[in-house]
Amino acid sequence: MLSYLKDYKKEAILAPLFKMLEASFELFVPLVVADLIDVGIGNGNHSYVIRMGLLLILLGIVGLVSAITAQYFSAKAAVGFATKLRHALFSHIQSLSYTELDTIGTNTLITRMTSDINQVQNGVNLTLRLLLRSPFIVFGAMIMAFTVDAKAALVFVVAIPLLAIVVFGIMLISMPLYKKVQAALDKILGRTRENLSGVRVIRAFCQEDKEIVSFTEENNTLSDLQVFVGKISALMNPLTYIIVNGALIVLLYIGAIRVDTAIITQGAVVALVNYMSQILTELVKLANLIIQLTKAVACGKRVSAVMAIENSQQWEETVKELETDSKNAVVFDHVSLTYAGAGEESLTDIDFVAPKGTTVGIIGGTGSGKSSVVNLIPRFYDATKGTVSLFGKDVTTYDKETLRNQIGIVPQKAVLFAGTIRENLCWGNENATDEDLWKALETAQALDFVKEKRGQLDFEVTQGGKNLSGGQRQRLTIARALVRNPRVLILDDSASALDYATDAKLRMAIRNLQKNMTVFIVSQRAASIMHADQILVLDDGNMVGKGTHEELLQTNEVYQEIYYSQFPKA
Repeated sequence: MLSYLKDYKKEAILAPLFKMLEASFELFVPLVVADLIDVGIGNGNHSYVIRMGLLLILLGIVGLVSAITAQYFSAKAAVGFATKLRHALFSHIQSLSYTELDTIGTNTLITRMTSDINQVQNGVNLTLRLLLRSPFIVFGAMIMAFTVDAKAALVFVVAIPLLAIVVFGIMLISMPLYKKVQAALDKILGRTRENLSGVRVIRAFCQEDKEIVSFTEENNTLSDLQVFVGKISALMNPLTYIIVNGALIVLLYIGAIRVDTAIITQGAVVALVNYMSQILTELVKLANLIIQLTKAVACGKRVSAVMAIENSQQWEETVKELETDSKNAVVFDHVSLTYAGAGEESLTDIDFVAPKGTTVGIIGGTGSGKSSVVNLIPRFYDATKGTVSLFGKDVTTYDKETLRNQIGIVPQKAVLFAGTIRENLCWGNENATDEDLWKALETAQALDFVKEKRGQLDFEVTQGGKNLSGGQRQRLTIARALVRNPRVLILDDSASALDYATDAKLRMAIRNLQKNMTVFIVSQRAASIMHADQILVLDDGNMVGKGTHEELLQTNEVYQEIYYSQFPKA
């Protein structure tokens, strides 16, 4: 992921350099204070005290300017890095197939895009500012202490390794625990998202209390884990303070003896104490930095894990134009489908031909594989056996845009995006005119309610189309597909929220519009598909019937059961 810092090389170099400059000035402060005590105060030299005081102020100002400059460069690099990483992750997610997206899960991807990248950004910022500064001051202070008095400075030699053992020991223990914390956070996010999206169902069944209990249990699990990790991390500060304060006691004892024997001055002891205080401060900073970097590294690995996922679908670039001579629009040649991680086939030996300009109805019980069949046409999934052909060519030989630009898809769940009705419809064709949009709305039986809306085509749709009814959303998604003027139109149970009269008008309008357009209608309503040129009957992933309504009504038991359950015999 560090490759996303390449455009911020200057900032990544200047930030630690200015921080080191600030640290260098800070290391001179104890020596100035020592001289001020020994020469200025010891000899009663007021002018020297003033000069040294001004020098301390100058060192403080220069250090402040250096620190602010370093903060600016590190923040610029970290924010730019996170922005590029977020763009790259989003683009990578968009490139993944349905198979990978189903495996990873929406909640996990949202966490990666938000909290994980924010943690990584924070880690980059802290690294550029403090990762070199703290060790530099720790070892610099120890070296400066040796220049003051080598024997007294031996205390530093003992204290620093002990502090390092505490800091890195706690780091090694807490790092794997932070991974568990993030995994628990994923689970909480999933629970929250599920509850918010299904709030009406929860309230309809009076399950609020049950869901609160479930959420509380998962939240307490996360809280307990965070407290446990926090307790381990919290050991760092008191342990480091114990070691440093113990070292200070020894240092003051040795310093007092050496001052009493006139080996070193009082100012030198003060300088040694100041250096020890600097080491304490920086080691506490380093300890906290390591905790933050541990979180950042754990989150970075989680982001990298998503980036490392490869698309299981390979797109050819050879066929960029659809065949025009083929008589058949879609051909399934003994097609089977097994979803990733599934033990059994979801579709088995599906075999049919859909000629150009015909309507194909697909019917079957819940879970029979209806949506799986139509999802193979635009290559949302790839067949594990057999071939799916579009206009005489295997769908796997087309490039993505050529294939999907010829297919209008209306999924089971009507999905609209925040924006105007015009903006939503133009997803089908960004160059569509208002006349094209109105024509598509008329065919989709959405003309009347759109005209009634304030602003009409410029009516603002909220996120997910929450300010529209289910039937209105479905009709708009149908219109969006029709705006594309597709050669193959797939209606995947897309009229389930429409009344029978509107559904019938919609099918009639599409039939009048059809011409060379091949239409697939997936439905559990026999009325929606009974006038199709060809009906496929599915049962548990198998095609158990194929023919017209009249043929199936005479010969197919599954179709008869479905039809007569909806249209009882007199």
